[in-house]
Amino acid sequence: MLGLGVSIARGQYTEWLPSDETKLFAWWRFNTGITLNGSNVSDWADSSSNSHDMRQADTGEQPAFSAGVLTFDPSSDTQNLYTSTNIELDGAFVIGFKINPSADNVVIIASNTVNNEMIKLLDNTSSEKIRVRNDSGVIDFTLSSGTILDDAYWVISRDTSDNVTVYKDGSSVAAAQSLGGTFDIDAIGVRNEDTNAYNGTMKEVVIFKDTDDERLEALRLNLQTRLSEL
Repeated sequence: MLGLGVSIARGQYTEWLPSDETKLFAWWRFNTGITLNGSNVSDWADSSSNSHDMRQADTGEQPAFSAGVLTFDPSSDTQNLYTSTNIELDGAFVIGFKINPSADNVVIIASNTVNNEMIKLLDNTSSEKIRVRNDSGVIDFTLSSGTILDDAYWVISRDTSDNVTVYKDGSSVAAAQSLGGTFDIDAIGVRNEDTNAYNGTMKEVVIFKDTDDERLEALRLNLQTRLSEL
């Protein structure tokens, strides 16, 4: 289903969900698919059909959990989740996440096995930037307003011409930039095992892949609406 934020079932409007879409690639859903070790998360199941479950066997590295929200606190140890299956984004895609960071210079999602592939909030002492990096290079987006430390929802899209755009709370933060190549993802909250550990809370992460720019734009808009309401 490619919708306008709602679908119709038996004459009634129902909420749009990422799982309504055939192009859903991965979905770590708010307050869903959580396996707990006490009050900490040992597994965050992928709510798509692709089984990219994010796990953490080390009890000291498990993020805390309360009321649907994961809290990553690197003050005592690097807290993160990872999947044994590498996620490759080699074409057009949309990634969305809802976060409330407590510090800058931290990684949201990344690869532990492929060096320097990540989405990262940069050190904001001089400017407010978010970094997107893959095997072809790195692009930094400087926010035109606001801060990377806001409680916010972010959507990052790449179209079929390799133009990457970053949106924060529904508005693009800067002009699109070109970056081809493949993004490798196998971790939430860290890269290269112990580098730039995320500090803050996280509610949801969603990934779509598609080959049609019009569909991707519709997915982005629906996803932004969903994340704004979490």
